[in-house]
Amino acid sequence: MKNIFAVAGVVIKELYRRKDFYVLFIVTILICLVMASINIYDDANIVRYLKEVSLDLIWLCSLVVAVTTTARQIPAERENRTLLPLLAKPLTRTQLILGKFLGCWLACGMALLCFYVFFGALAASREHEHWPLLNYFQAAVMHWFMLGIIVALALLGSLVFAAPSSNSTICFVIIGGILFVGRHLDQQALTLREPTRAIVNALYFAIPHLEFYDLRDLVIHNWPLIAWQYIGLALLYAAGYMAVFLLGACLVFRRKAVN
Repeated sequence: MKNIFAVAGVVIKELYRRKDFYVLFIVTILICLVMASINIYDDANIVRYLKEVSLDLIWLCSLVVAVTTTARQIPAERENRTLLPLLAKPLTRTQLILGKFLGCWLACGMALLCFYVFFGALAASREHEHWPLLNYFQAAVMHWFMLGIIVALALLGSLVFAAPSSNSTICFVIIGGILFVGRHLDQQALTLREPTRAIVNALYFAIPHLEFYDLRDLVIHNWPLIAWQYIGLALLYAAGYMAVFLLGACLVFRRKAVN
């Protein structure tokens, strides 16, 4: 465990040194502040549109941070010729993969914390009488576990695809397909004939349903909290897919030449 946490610490420090997160965070703040300064017809409900735009930006920026940070981990080590020295130490390949995953996931969690603290302060400045902190907590935790699935997927992709750019592009295509198309596959399967229907249904149940973790409407409309047992089941579902992708990454990395 000590080696895993040591690798994770290096990944977190790398995120601090790079300017990607700072640029995205500053752009998000500027756009949200401009939106917050607009008062259209003194409409009290305009805060919902502000919250929707803010959360959309947070989701977009967090996906960019998660995919781009993870996709360059292993290729950067190979390009900088630091992979062999790392494995020459008492560090196994599995520990390296787990350390990279943990570091990227924790780095995403720290970025999310900054985003949601800013979002909460911005929403509180417009909603003086309503502070749904538990709603924010549920949305942030579910968002973080969804990013865990994406980090594990991107880490597996970094071992399969040669360049970080191609890995990032394919990950974004997969994520977009799951979020916008994957949720409707079961309905589309009803209009198909066998054996295509069975294939589409199998694909529907095989993919990780990232839309389960989208609680933006809960925050925007101040809906009641989701029952905690369902939150727990969703987190276990995410942990299962993280384990599957990490197992695949470890198996691929074990067979892959590092020179």
